[in-house]
Amino acid sequence: MAVVLVTGGAGYVGSHACKALARAGHTPVCVDNLRTGWRDLAAFGPFEQVDLMDAGALENVFGKYKPDAVMHFAALSLVGESVARPDLYHRVNITGSLNLLDAMRAHGVAPIVFSSTCAIYGEAGDEDLTEDRPMAPESPYGASKLAVERILSDYEAAFGLRCAALRYFNVAGADPEAEIGERHDPETHLIPITIEVALGERENLSVFGKDYPTPDGTCVRDYVHVADLIDAHILALDKLMAGESGIRVNIGAGRGYSVAEVAEAVARVSGKPVATVDAPRRAGDPPRLVADHSRATAVLGWTPTRSALDVIIEDALRWRVSPRFAA
Repeated sequence: MAVVLVTGGAGYVGSHACKALARAGHTPVCVDNLRTGWRDLAAFGPFEQVDLMDAGALENVFGKYKPDAVMHFAALSLVGESVARPDLYHRVNITGSLNLLDAMRAHGVAPIVFSSTCAIYGEAGDEDLTEDRPMAPESPYGASKLAVERILSDYEAAFGLRCAALRYFNVAGADPEAEIGERHDPETHLIPITIEVALGERENLSVFGKDYPTPDGTCVRDYVHVADLIDAHILALDKLMAGESGIRVNIGAGRGYSVAEVAEAVARVSGKPVATVDAPRRAGDPPRLVADHSRATAVLGWTPTRSALDVIIEDALRWRVSPRFAA
């Protein structure tokens, strides 16, 4: 079994990775600056409060735990914020990743599973996105993730790094056992916001644009359950530990739902109404992003099993009303 350093391990996706790694017999070492992470979610192995911008502190963590592999989730990730602060996004996401990669090199650690994004592709029209599509990110967030992917490829070629870049679509849902889940302050993701409206914690759901070239005029996204996403990470880690490299795959459900359809589904699952209000489009939002995940199936043996929209919402709602959410 491996010691796996998990950057951003106190965040939404990273905490699910730590739980899955521990369940698989590995030792996850959570590294998080707690800027957006939560200390109580870092519950599955050792925790170190370290910022990736602090190369010296990161070096100390590597020396202390001697990891066999890395899962890299830590990043700034708000598309709208990245449009307003491209300097911040490029500095943190790229420099932090470089510091991590240099620490890996210094300590002879080769395998890294990288949290990438479908935002590297840009607008897709009506087509499902394949990995061969030209990269044309529409936001500084997407551009920063693409830059890191390119750095990873260079480090693979020059230094023998073994990398899997998993290009996420919209991650949603929560741990089916409701032990951990999505908790942001402020909340920015559609499904938890819509659940808050259904629970009476928000007055309404803002629909950012109703004039997109989609069937009902609202943005369409591919929602993948966080448990399915983490299954892909474990499979990718196994491949890297066995000596494979150069893995670049989409991780999505392969089915798109519009904002209006999500609101209808939350109302259906919760049994509560969801009031909506129209709002202007947001910068950097493509009309439609849906994955073709056939390469992930072929390369990793991965198939989503919990990513039906109602299952995602049921798990997210169970977490949202659990005592653990308010802990």
